[in-house]
Amino acid sequence: MSTITFDTLKFAERIEKAGASRELAAAIAEAQKVSLAEVMDASLATKGDVRAVHDDILRVERRMDGIEAEIRLLKWMMGVLIAIAVANFAKQFF
Repeated sequence: MSTITFDTLKFAERIEKAGASRELAAAIAEAQKVSLAEVMDASLATKGDVRAVHDDILRVERRMDGIEAEIRLLKWMMGVLIAIAVANFAKQFF
């Protein structure tokens, strides 16, 4: 759970001034604190989340580098095969 700065005493005192009992004010303040913590956990990225996304990006980049190398090799091989085919075709007619 994320740590948040939330002054439950000040919040409870405000509720008490509005006419609620001390117990009710304390319960509402604690519920508000838990609610805010849950929202923070659900909506903010932690350092671990950012690190995981960064690691995933690096993994994808490495994979893309490998794919690009394979494509360059295939282009070279296709060029050689086309050159051989053209040479064989030319031999038949000339």
